[in-house]
Amino acid sequence: MNARKKSRYHDVYARAMSDPEGFWAEAATEIDWIKPADKVFDASQGVYGRWFAGAVVNTCYNALDRHVANGRADQVALIHDSPLTGSIAKFTYRQMLDEVKTLAAIMQEFGVTKGDRVIIYMPLVPEAVIGMLACARIGAVHSVVFGGFAAKELATRIDDAEPKLILSASCGIEPGRIVKYKPLLDEAIDLSKTKPSACIVLQRPQEICALTPGRDHDWAELRGKAVAAGKAADCVPVAATDPLYILYTSGTTGIPKGVVRDNGGHLVALKWSMFNLYGVKPGEVWWCGSDIGWVVGHSYIVYGPLIHGATSIMYEGKPVGTPDAGAYWRVIAQHGAVALFTAPTAFRAIKKEDPDGKLLAQYDLSKFRTLFLAGERADPPTVEWAEQQLKVPVIDHWWQTETGWCIAGNPVGLGQLPVKHGSPTVPMPGYQVDVVDEAARPVAANTMGSIVIKLPMPPACLPTLWNNDARFKDAYLTEFPGYYKTSDAGFKDEDGYVFVMGRTDDIINVAGHRLSTGGMEEVLASHPDVAECAVLGIKDELKGEVPCGFLVLKAGVTRSQGDIEREVVALVREKIGPVAAFKLAITVGRLPKTRSGKILRGTMKKIADGDSWSMPATIDDPAILDEIGGALKERGVG
Repeated sequence: MNARKKSRYHDVYARAMSDPEGFWAEAATEIDWIKPADKVFDASQGVYGRWFAGAVVNTCYNALDRHVANGRADQVALIHDSPLTGSIAKFTYRQMLDEVKTLAAIMQEFGVTKGDRVIIYMPLVPEAVIGMLACARIGAVHSVVFGGFAAKELATRIDDAEPKLILSASCGIEPGRIVKYKPLLDEAIDLSKTKPSACIVLQRPQEICALTPGRDHDWAELRGKAVAAGKAADCVPVAATDPLYILYTSGTTGIPKGVVRDNGGHLVALKWSMFNLYGVKPGEVWWCGSDIGWVVGHSYIVYGPLIHGATSIMYEGKPVGTPDAGAYWRVIAQHGAVALFTAPTAFRAIKKEDPDGKLLAQYDLSKFRTLFLAGERADPPTVEWAEQQLKVPVIDHWWQTETGWCIAGNPVGLGQLPVKHGSPTVPMPGYQVDVVDEAARPVAANTMGSIVIKLPMPPACLPTLWNNDARFKDAYLTEFPGYYKTSDAGFKDEDGYVFVMGRTDDIINVAGHRLSTGGMEEVLASHPDVAECAVLGIKDELKGEVPCGFLVLKAGVTRSQGDIEREVVALVREKIGPVAAFKLAITVGRLPKTRSGKILRGTMKKIADGDSWSMPATIDDPAILDEIGGALKERGVG
């Protein structure tokens, strides 16, 4: 455990937990405040307390203005790399600031003021980032809705956020197809009770849409006039505890939950994380391969790298198919990225198409230091494959929309700890992570339970849900008093390493035994012919639930599917034991996923159980669910 001795993590974590106010006050010196906090943490404010109470700040100033003033004006802030349009655009910090000042002034002309909400319904284009920062500049609260979300989903968010203005675009682009946004936007506004006063629409050359007279305005036209008139908006001071944005996450009731992110705590935690967790220095090139519609894109395409003074890559493409499974290597090599943060799904897709990593040899990755994975559980076989191919540390870490940054990770900047495959490593400063039973009592090491976080949560974590303290308390704070409920299940080992085995819903009860589907997926994924897999518990009259495994095979596998299915069944029996009652493995061509790459296990389970289900709004390709249903029927399930 020599690496453990070299890391500063244990000392830093101990200090953060023994003196949280002193720790975060020191971290806050990296931020430019208009007025410092009266209290670093005020336990009397909000549902469980608020960070940096009394402080005044502006997030856009910290992301752009201060860098322009302090010598980074001509450094590239944002690289937009779009194989889908065959274009690459680069914006310096000065250029970004000019664009943001202009759009912010345009928004002010539409009556947007401090505290007003602005919905951003856009593809992965620079204008979406400019829109987010323009809102932050004038104190407006942005709510980014993933581009191409169905009209009904967008309408529920319009009704909850009640935006004064919507920023949108004519289309998004997927491999081989154009996703027309304007009809979805029009339908959503028709469906919603709240009507925005105006929409600003970016016309992309791939799809020019008709604008609704009196409501819709052409983005480029407005920008041209504002630039010609020299219009520019100054930063508006806001309280550190004022909301920066709302980001909706799906709710169990069908009504989305509006996670609130405040300005002050968010600035401090994200700035701290960029070097201490990710090991990235100001001026270096960083790539987060997410979408701004998700929290990872908010934190680490837009805010984190810009607050830190790094160069951020924004990639409008796929891990495979734009044009091939070497796309990620091309981006890293071409732009000199030192680190990449992406979802394990992306690497499973690359591994499936190029299992031997032949495409990697074509690119110079000499500047590349670290691969970070998050968004879902990083199964050990995928991590091992990435380590073998890239010859750099592959770091899993775990966090949620609600927290805004990492709960458990391996802090590269503080000195990397030993990697344990299957674990996102250890809690980050500010997070006391416990594993508890149903009565909220901590359980012994290596014992499965519910993963919870001791209150108060650290800076950047949600202080509440938009206009709904009661729902926030009920959804997150009631079941385990004194704790925030993550809804994840897992265990901690004797070294304090956290193992997240799946959502609480993914722990299945087989004849009274609590078993992790994540653990079974790990075994299936270790089979040399399996590219990716999903295990879910399906109804069984005798045992309550039994596991069913879905396999996607690697490209070029010619062996009998039946043989492979029998082998993985035997493998689960060997590694986990007969208690798993794992007897059913089904080979499919592909797994249903959200556009961000998460496997839709819940919907698959409903199909297998014969329960009623509705089409998930975020699904990448609805036809896959019919394929899953057909495969289950062939085996007499569902």
